[in-house]
Amino acid sequence: MWYNGLLDLSVWQLIAVTLVMTHVTIISVTVYLHRYSAHRSLELNAGLKHFFRFWLWLTTGQNTREWTAVHRKHHAKCETAEDPHSPVVKGLSTVLLRGAELYRAEAANPDTLRQYGKNCPDDWIERNLYTRYRFLGIALMALIDVLLFGALGITVWAVQMIWIPFWAAGVVNGLGHAVGYRNFECRDAATNLVPWGIVIGGEELHNNHHTYPNSAKMSVKPWEFDMGWAWIKVFSALRLARVQRVAPVAHRVPGKQDIDRDTAAALLSNRFQVMAQYRKQVTAPLLAQELARVDASLRPRFHRAKRLLSRETSLLSDQHRLRIQHMLEHSQALKVIYEKRLALQQIWLKTSSNSHDMLAAIKEWIHEAESSGIQSLRDFASQLKTYSLRPVHA
Repeated sequence: MWYNGLLDLSVWQLIAVTLVMTHVTIISVTVYLHRYSAHRSLELNAGLKHFFRFWLWLTTGQNTREWTAVHRKHHAKCETAEDPHSPVVKGLSTVLLRGAELYRAEAANPDTLRQYGKNCPDDWIERNLYTRYRFLGIALMALIDVLLFGALGITVWAVQMIWIPFWAAGVVNGLGHAVGYRNFECRDAATNLVPWGIVIGGEELHNNHHTYPNSAKMSVKPWEFDMGWAWIKVFSALRLARVQRVAPVAHRVPGKQDIDRDTAAALLSNRFQVMAQYRKQVTAPLLAQELARVDASLRPRFHRAKRLLSRETSLLSDQHRLRIQHMLEHSQALKVIYEKRLALQQIWLKTSSNSHDMLAAIKEWIHEAESSGIQSLRDFASQLKTYSLRPVHA
């Protein structure tokens, strides 16, 4: 019948087709707009790039330069008043419900486009079709859906239209800065939502991405799955993509005891992994010991504050700082490892531009840690000596 469209699909077939088309859309966003255009973490074949541009024109009406500029500004101004869509500043409900509106408002800012929208497509078809008639693609998609799927094609089209505003502009930009787990204490509130996801194409690994924004791969843990990276591997195998950058991999030389510039450079490159290991190898075991030691009346206070001992200091509220202070007042050992953690972070903040100063600061930190009398801290300091830059093979 005419109202079933040219393909005359069953309901389950229609659901499957809709999921495939929305999957193509999210891959277009994560691979082309995000990892290629905004961060240049990979290079793409010209034909594949144009396919993504065309598909996004049909399914989102999204302009490459606008999306790229808004996203780059988000990273540059993250969690500040200038961040286009920070739930920390604007409120979680605002970003969840009005994420697409926030994008459009910032995309209309000519200063944002001029400063952050460099090196984006500006060819004839971009100027005269994709940008000039951006809503034509959406209308064409509606017509195609109705012709192929009949009356239910309107529903298919509606799902396509809300897919990116809901999942990317709302869920990732909203919940991805409010709830979830953090592998790394980057300087903003970004979180990982789930360790495995197909629907959002890897974008749910938001903490990993904000820690290493220029990495083409967003998963870092063995149990995390990055669908966008899976497609990048497929495109690479077909010679349609070439990966430019991924997150650094810590390289250690067993038995190495010399603290040299190679050690300092490796620690700087892998500083987020180093601090994650500090949380796991120093803070967590010592905290467990202190919880067993302190009076039972203090344990609830310790439990409430334990996560705060490893949190990025710029994300701590006054109440958080007070909880940490109360905890450290009852444990000299925790006070030592907390202060040593802050001191290690300060080394990279203050000396990263001067390798000589950084090397001297790391040597001093390791010496003090080994003299602390705290075994977990001494073991961690010895481990730092083994870090090295990964050898470059010809």
